[in-house]
Amino acid sequence: MECVVQGIIETQCIKCIEVSKEILSTKASVLSKPSTHLQHVEALEILLQGLCGVHKERLRIHELCLKSGPNLGHVASEVRVLCDLEQPDPTWMVRHIGGAMRGSGADQISVLVRAMVESKVSKNVLRLFYALGYKLDHELLRVGFAFHFQRGASITVTVSSVNKMLKLHATDEAVPVTPGIQLVEVTALASSENYTEVAAAVSSFCEYLAPLLHLSKPGTSTGVVSTAAAAAASLMSHVRCRGYNMIEETLNCKMVGKILY
Repeated sequence: MECVVQGIIETQCIKCIEVSKEILSTKASVLSKPSTHLQHVEALEILLQGLCGVHKERLRIHELCLKSGPNLGHVASEVRVLCDLEQPDPTWMVRHIGGAMRGSGADQISVLVRAMVESKVSKNVLRLFYALGYKLDHELLRVGFAFHFQRGASITVTVSSVNKMLKLHATDEAVPVTPGIQLVEVTALASSENYTEVAAAVSSFCEYLAPLLHLSKPGTSTGVVSTAAAAAASLMSHVRCRGYNMIEETLNCKMVGKILY
């Protein structure tokens, strides 16, 4: 099983003109591309870099959602086949997401706990599922980055744009489903014995991202956080003053609180 929360963050430029001018007046800009404005997602990436203490991994995931046909029973089954196109030798995975935990215990925690099984598969997996009676329902391309780290649990944070295909399997022609918005997802693997501790670790980590975005159980829409622009400006100003390398090496929970609040 896994513990998961999701949120969204804007990728449009934010109007932190004063901070932007200061950053652009130096040659040591922390942004990968010069810009007259700052972006929420870039501030989030720098914050995650400091909190996690690891480098990001680029993502380009082709995701195919397959649903079972009537020959496999009255209750529909859904599996997702994923191919990581960012790898030199693309790897394939099959994932099945089950139902969420219910009851008073589930209501008292801020993350969603749900059954999840995934496994590596060979590249001819689609042919197998089609032969079993599954049909392609839709496909997506997720492009972005991820951080994998240990903080009370093995946690993964992914930030990605979700794109749809205009033609079957045409990943090079994918277009954004929601332009200007990226999906942020925090997940951690858990078991029936330790999900409480894992959920607490995820919740604790998410508190440090709160100034930039709302994170909640999937299916619960919380929108864009109102403090994102100010928090991003404060963080980027701090990075400009102290240097990106120092932030990466020394940023901790106490410092995050001083910067963002």
